[in-house]
Amino acid sequence: MIGRMQTAVEYVAESASPWGELKLLGGSANPALSEKISAQLRVPLTDTRLRRFADGEINVKIEDSMRGHDVFVIQPTCPPVNEHLMELFIILDALRRASAGRVTAVIPYYGYARKERKTQPREPISAKLVANFITLAGADRLLLLDLHAEAIEGFFDVPTDHLSPFRIFADHLRTLNLHNLTVVAPDAGGGRRAEAVANQLQAPIAFGYKRRPEEDQAEVIAVSGDVKGRDCVVVEDIITTGGTISKLAQSLRLQGAHKVLIAATHPVLTGDAVDRLKKAQIDDVIVTDSVPIAPERLGPPITVLSVAPLLAEAIIRVHENRSVSELFR
Repeated sequence: MIGRMQTAVEYVAESASPWGELKLLGGSANPALSEKISAQLRVPLTDTRLRRFADGEINVKIEDSMRGHDVFVIQPTCPPVNEHLMELFIILDALRRASAGRVTAVIPYYGYARKERKTQPREPISAKLVANFITLAGADRLLLLDLHAEAIEGFFDVPTDHLSPFRIFADHLRTLNLHNLTVVAPDAGGGRRAEAVANQLQAPIAFGYKRRPEEDQAEVIAVSGDVKGRDCVVVEDIITTGGTISKLAQSLRLQGAHKVLIAATHPVLTGDAVDRLKKAQIDDVIVTDSVPIAPERLGPPITVLSVAPLLAEAIIRVHENRSVSELFR
């Protein structure tokens, strides 16, 4: 399916859909990705006039009629997370009041996903709270990409499709002529992602073990599995500070890994993350464009793969009331 998605998706006509005409809107979080999806679908982006008042409040004015249409809003909730979330809520509310036939929120990166459960007394479950806000604001359906925890999909009381980028990673890794490949899960929670990529590549799996002395800190304790003399690909969902990945790369090198590559869906890359990755013994950091990366931060060791073909294919399948799960068979 990925091979087909490399070219523009064939969008036939609204008669192929039980809903109205397909409309695309993009927020300000990742305009480049919105443009790529628009190009894939050959459907123009609707002009969404976003502006901020002097006090920082957000205002939205959608220029075209949305009445009875099947509308898809592309807005990852990447940093600044609260700004992009509030913008999404306001766009969804505007569409609901404009009598859109159906509104699907396309959220390639879901903020607050790390708080999907309580780990201490008197803590919030922020991922569920955000899910409530999104549906309350007017989303009739969700398209999500590589959630930090699969349980979040169940937080929504509307239809939700959870997409996977693992075939995109596997296809790219096949072009790199890697030898004696081992796929590494950074921890037990990452086992599903590592297994998905390993199955695509017919490779064995190794596991990292870590502990968290603080909420935003992690220490790599050990790596279990055969990595000596092998090319190792660590599969992760998010790179934020780059600290844990750098420590895991160091552990793999100490255990004799020949090459260390990272395949991570969401390159949040806060603070000195890019410098930290450059200093680490990492051969390649393969990420997607679910989150925008500033131009000055691009370049080795970072390689960016686009999820626009995957999202475009999923959008057209949802619009035409066809199976999304077939994308991964």
